[in-house]
Amino acid sequence: MEGVYLNRELSWLAFNGRVLEEAEREDVPLCERLNFLAIYQRNLDEFFMVRVGSLVDQDMLSQSIRENKTHMTARAQIRAVLAQVRALDQRKTAVYQTLMECLGNEGVGLVDFRRLEREKREALETYFDTEIAVLLSPIIVGKRQPFPFLRGGEIYAVGVLAGKNGKEKLGIIPCGSGVFPRLIPVAARQYMLSEELILHFLPKVFKGYRVKAKSLLRMTRNADIDADALYDEDLDYREFMAELVKRRRRLAPVRLELSRQLEDGIVRLLCRYTGAEPQFVFGGGTPLDLSFLLRMQDALRQRPELFYERFVPQRPPQFQSGLPILEQIRERDRLLAYPYESMKPFLAMLQEAAGDERVISIKMTLYRMARQSKVVEALIEAAENGKEVFVLVELKARFDEENNIEWSRRLEDAGCQVMYGLDGYKVHSKLCLITRRGEEQVEYYTQIGTGNYNEKTARLYTDLSLMTADPEIGLNAAAVFQALALGETLEDSPVLMVAPRCLQNQVLARIDEEIAHARRGESAYIGLKLNSLTDKTIMERLIEASQAGVSIDMVVRGICCLRPGVPGATEHLRVISIVGRFLEHSRMYLFGTGERRQIYISSADFMTRNTLRRVEVAAPIRDADLKRRLTAMFDTMLRDNQQARQLRADGTYCLVQNQGPPFNSQEFFCRQAQEAAVAPVLEITGGAGHKMG
Repeated sequence: MEGVYLNRELSWLAFNGRVLEEAEREDVPLCERLNFLAIYQRNLDEFFMVRVGSLVDQDMLSQSIRENKTHMTARAQIRAVLAQVRALDQRKTAVYQTLMECLGNEGVGLVDFRRLEREKREALETYFDTEIAVLLSPIIVGKRQPFPFLRGGEIYAVGVLAGKNGKEKLGIIPCGSGVFPRLIPVAARQYMLSEELILHFLPKVFKGYRVKAKSLLRMTRNADIDADALYDEDLDYREFMAELVKRRRRLAPVRLELSRQLEDGIVRLLCRYTGAEPQFVFGGGTPLDLSFLLRMQDALRQRPELFYERFVPQRPPQFQSGLPILEQIRERDRLLAYPYESMKPFLAMLQEAAGDERVISIKMTLYRMARQSKVVEALIEAAENGKEVFVLVELKARFDEENNIEWSRRLEDAGCQVMYGLDGYKVHSKLCLITRRGEEQVEYYTQIGTGNYNEKTARLYTDLSLMTADPEIGLNAAAVFQALALGETLEDSPVLMVAPRCLQNQVLARIDEEIAHARRGESAYIGLKLNSLTDKTIMERLIEASQAGVSIDMVVRGICCLRPGVPGATEHLRVISIVGRFLEHSRMYLFGTGERRQIYISSADFMTRNTLRRVEVAAPIRDADLKRRLTAMFDTMLRDNQQARQLRADGTYCLVQNQGPPFNSQEFFCRQAQEAAVAPVLEITGGAGHKMG
């Protein structure tokens, strides 16, 4: 249906605009605004590396290919993307200047060398001469010195140099050696960026030349490599992926950022040397890398009012300390909600299984892991204790390949059976299966999550983790691992939804059930909590459901390619996006009302890459209390009128406005977890308590 879809890339940029909006908001603590600004830039860097890089590749292959929703060609999408990025960057520059003024009011800031008093200028010059200049590797581009390769994401000082003979040359200095600090202290809580100091003293480096113009430069390179298309079966896959990571660093540029304005001829020359196209050149109104803002926060740690109130993941009340975790799971299903509740019970389950003589095997899929992973340490301990440990480590987890390669080596060295994924499919599921000898039969303990087995992100991302001893779920999970071990995917999955063959079709079947109820005049409902919605097949069925009168609520943090409120198409569909202190990452699917409601938690967004090109798992929530809890959580997010933005039919977002009092769902979940964690103690001492439902 024409006019009901939004372009994926522009929808993502709108999401990053919502991140930038958090940096603009005066009701957000100052240091958290700095954090959001740095996240905005980091997000945009990755967007250019992956999505813009992909569009450039598409445009080179064919100028007639159109995406299937708004029918835009790759070239049209690139033009629209670049225009929107330039508009967003104007906002970025404005908010950066505002935040630096606010930091200045707190006595923290960056200095301008030219405005410093003489003693400080002399001290900085001495520092440059003794600590920095000796470590620099300047290059003058000429016949005997070709233009150097510029690493993606690094900062370079570039000077237009005039020699004694009047001829112009380019001088280039890499500024990111890592040996000297980027933030150079000038006075108490006053700093200068090292690249700005290098740029200032360019004439001292290029002696004998007059510096006619200068700027800092930063390159973003395409990182979109199709590993499966390039893989040679005669190669060791892990070594192939390590080589692929190296190759990515040399891919074509998709953005060239300059800190100062240079003459058009110089810009064209830089484009010719680097291979960048002029349309991808951006002039910066801010430092080219904003990660230093996170370091500047450290100077204000003694001011807690400038940060969000500190929150520590709480002890989950559904687990009783001192009792075996596996026995508690066998009693009834348990659910953890990160980061409000601690990941410790899951880690304790793995550690307990590693040392339990009755545990036969542990099987897991690993996608992104912490640098110091307690999960991997538990698996290594289990293998060293003689248990069968099967681990599928997905080496194609973009930008985490090197970390995953290293962990895969350690797991293998410990005696674990390690796989590196499937041909043609990325394994993105969050699945763990512990098999144990019971008194009468084999017991299965299954964990299905919405987020990675990563202790760091479990404190920053909202995710759900189901732990169950349900034998049907265990047998289905065992079938998933058996298929993976054989390099295959499941053709049929009776309990779990398992992509690529048994998820999209099951979701469509659940939507069809709601359509049937609505057409009979019965109550019908669909609730979806996702990171992204781009799967056109599912969206077409959601349109049909809305047309039939099914009430549809969606909490979609990022990309949403479906317009709500379009007459005759999506009138019964509502979409909100929540952007707050925690990254909304959990996925929930709710179908039906009352007693017939079905709820699933999943690793899969409704994107074609998830539903048809990855191994993903969605698990049904069968415990009545847990279903009520998840329903309450979803309804709570729908009440948010502080961090939630509503998607309008014209494709724009606005802050949610309703008749209720100010309500922040993430703050509510923090308070709820804190109250639930102390409730048992309060009951023992006679105080009042509130248990989480």
